[in-house]
Amino acid sequence: MSDKTLTRMDLSEAVFREVGLSRNESAQLVESVLQHISDALVAGEQVKISSFGTFSVRKKSARVGRNPKTGEEVPIHPRRVLTFRPSHLMKERVAAGNQR
Repeated sequence: MSDKTLTRMDLSEAVFREVGLSRNESAQLVESVLQHISDALVAGEQVKISSFGTFSVRKKSARVGRNPKTGEEVPIHPRRVLTFRPSHLMKERVAAGNQR
């Protein structure tokens, strides 16, 4: 397992190298795409990226949880959570990467 993390800067650098936009334009493009994805998720929309996966927002209802240390019951408030489901192609690519 690698300790490397892909950052916005890495993405904009890749756009700069692959597409040929200026570094500034590449950074703006990456920011714009991420902002569109974020805005759609905040609005409760599903974001499906072909051959990559689907981001969606799920509503979790209120429930009672327990403190594992004391056993005390604690109310868990309703909330919205972000979920990601990778596509079959992405799952296959990740699995193939483990076989190296």
